[in-house]
Amino acid sequence: MPQSADFRPIILAGGSGTRFWPRSRRARAKQVLALDGERTMIQRTVDRLAPLAKRDDVWIITNDLLSPTICDQLDLVPKDHVVCEPAARNTAPAAGLAAFLIERINPDAVLGIFPSDHVIGDEAAFLAVLEDAIKIAAAGENMVVLGVTPTRAETGYGYIETGDTLDDGSMRVRRFTEKPNQERAEEFVTAGNYHWNSGIFVWSARTLADAIREHLSETAPILEEIAAAYGTPEFRSVFERLYPQCENISVDYAVLEPRSAKGEHRSNLYCLPANFGWNDLGSWAALYEHQMEQAQHVDQHENVAECAGSMAIDAEGNYIFSPGKFVALVGVKDLVVVETDDAILVTTRHHSQDVGKIVKQLAANGREELI
Repeated sequence: MPQSADFRPIILAGGSGTRFWPRSRRARAKQVLALDGERTMIQRTVDRLAPLAKRDDVWIITNDLLSPTICDQLDLVPKDHVVCEPAARNTAPAAGLAAFLIERINPDAVLGIFPSDHVIGDEAAFLAVLEDAIKIAAAGENMVVLGVTPTRAETGYGYIETGDTLDDGSMRVRRFTEKPNQERAEEFVTAGNYHWNSGIFVWSARTLADAIREHLSETAPILEEIAAAYGTPEFRSVFERLYPQCENISVDYAVLEPRSAKGEHRSNLYCLPANFGWNDLGSWAALYEHQMEQAQHVDQHENVAECAGSMAIDAEGNYIFSPGKFVALVGVKDLVVVETDDAILVTTRHHSQDVGKIVKQLAANGREELI
């Protein structure tokens, strides 16, 4: 990476990870759990960026419930760089606020927007792609998204349609499509020029701030006023008063889709292939598949069991988490069973995407102690 590049990772860590209930709770969300190793998801996110960014240049956008745990887990990240949203407003206001904050320091700084809870299999390849993205973003008003080559017709991801491939290996972006139905997803995979949207974006602070000004014209002045108060005694009160007024919208819908509508030769949108073992671990079924690939806690019948011993008879394809107990499986297939101190989840891998519905129902029933 060029010595002149001022790279600043922005890690979005405000989600509650409801599809990993009952392990994931409001104050102990997916990103602060160690789902596939000893380090938590957010610790591993910061760890892998260390070769390209000093801890002092890392910013975390989270919430008051998670910030104490995050500050404890990331003790080398400055505490004033852990910004707590007073209300959940999706990724566009979160990323936009970071852009307005850093634009005041160095508008040419290159921001990388990273989810806090993804798995990267080949970190050397990840860093190489990220270095290329930083160079493209630093060269002008360019927006770079890392796109994953689809391995199946997945309906839970957004897709990027790409056009011309340039000399530096990047591809021009034609359009973004959010979570297609099964038929369209199959068409995209067959076409060969579609990529999964990894949720990793690279652009300068000025480029993103200007895009927010252009495409979220009512939210932009709110974020600018909040950023202007940063570092003053009034910051928290200004933040709490103004931030809930921001539009609740993702950066994909707010910035990338309208920008792509300008056409692939006018949008300054570029996609870099992100073939470095990316997985967003979006459900218990995804974690099962990831641990199968890594051969973690797997028996000869493709059961994944994180527990104090297990035995399986005529049982296959199950995911079990019960670290304090011995678990016996008899005659069951494709189950997900997760035990914590106060709850037990029983579902199937096929229905694991629906676990978040349990959290909504618990909230509706006033069972706050379980969420």
